[in-house]
Amino acid sequence: MALSSMTGFARGQGVCGAYAWSWELKSVNAKGFDLRLRLPPGWDAVEVPARNRAAEVLARGTVYGTLTVKREGVAPVVRVNEPVLAAVLATMKNVAGRIEAAPPRLDGILSLKGVIEVVDEDEREEDRRAAEAAVIAGFQATLAELADMRRSEGATLGQILTQRLSEIAALTARAEAVPGRRPEAIKARIAEQIETLLGASERFDPDRLHQEAILVASKADIREELDRLASHVKQGRKLIADGGAVGRRLDFLAQEFNREANTICSKSNDVELTNIGLELKTVVEQFREQVQNLE
Repeated sequence: MALSSMTGFARGQGVCGAYAWSWELKSVNAKGFDLRLRLPPGWDAVEVPARNRAAEVLARGTVYGTLTVKREGVAPVVRVNEPVLAAVLATMKNVAGRIEAAPPRLDGILSLKGVIEVVDEDEREEDRRAAEAAVIAGFQATLAELADMRRSEGATLGQILTQRLSEIAALTARAEAVPGRRPEAIKARIAEQIETLLGASERFDPDRLHQEAILVASKADIREELDRLASHVKQGRKLIADGGAVGRRLDFLAQEFNREANTICSKSNDVELTNIGLELKTVVEQFREQVQNLE
């Protein structure tokens, strides 16, 4: 499976009979999956099929979907609102007996609000059902375009993440080769420190010094951290190669990378190793930032 980004945009439109519709889909990063639909009044029937299809195609991201529907080419129908007209005429007749006034004209009566209604031709049930089916099919096609765009961006992200993993592997190799982390170098530094302490005072217990030297040497050893970094790089490359919705797993891996980099910096008693650890932290942060965009 291919990697997918969580960001994307797609638009689709079509016509079914007198109905012209358009879908606009936009997705952004999110911890989970959320579809937020804006539908015209009376088109709630398309919501459930749209949600079901989106959940099948996408695993993460907030998707904003907007549907626009217009009914075109339909002749307007002019109707007289009989109850309103009857009420108006009854009121006029009642008032005419109490005041002197010219009799009302037809155009004046028809101009009163509510007497005349201009409406679209009544929908036929089969036309509406066909339009709803077309809108749902249009959503699926637009959703497929959105998924394609997310996969295209995911491929680019995969290349960037692979490059960052290669940089992490190179820094790990550099740390492996630092002269200051070799046992003989650590031993020489400890011996020098002990000699300085013994020169300052003769009250140190040799056995105790020996134990402390072993403890310091073990704390300075970053063999375990280097092995874990190499293992994490291998796992990261496999996840990227396998593809699919691996964003959360790569995010966890980024946390593990950062933990090892911090430990190397804290254990380091060598300037070169410290600089490598700081470079490693920078690359790991770049890796983590890109992972946030993955599904």
